[in-house]
Amino acid sequence: MAIYFYGTKEPVYGCFSNFSAHPFTLDNQTWRTSEHYFQAMKFYPHWDHIAALRQMPSPMQVAKAGRSRARPLREDWEAVKDDVMRAALHAKFTQHLEIRQILLGTGDEEIVENTTKDHYWGIGSSGTGLNMLGKLLVELREQLRAELEGGKKGEP
Repeated sequence: MAIYFYGTKEPVYGCFSNFSAHPFTLDNQTWRTSEHYFQAMKFYPHWDHIAALRQMPSPMQVAKAGRSRARPLREDWEAVKDDVMRAALHAKFTQHLEIRQILLGTGDEEIVENTTKDHYWGIGSSGTGLNMLGKLLVELREQLRAELEGGKKGEP
């Protein structure tokens, strides 16, 4: 069985969405959502563009701005985008105990972003997309478990 998520209003797994209102601190800045961080990092090192996206009031606005090519996309974006998402997810789920517990509570289930519009981060309209967001959440779940187990081993 798999756990499917998409919208932030979903009762349990809406927190897995990059649009969920779980602010975090990363790179000495506070980010409203993981979508804010992810989209802003597309324009590194153009600090004026990063600041503009970071301050946008909604994740939908920042997503649209991040897709626009009116700003200079960083040359290495394709090579670093997974690591940028990893960093955002790690910060989000380690700085919010309640959603970390939800992630850890998913057992060994596959986690799937059930979006019809994105074949990279989700499964896309065909259902055969790469589901990278789900895969990174599973990866983070395993990392958090390993950290918990490591902490228990070191206890007297």
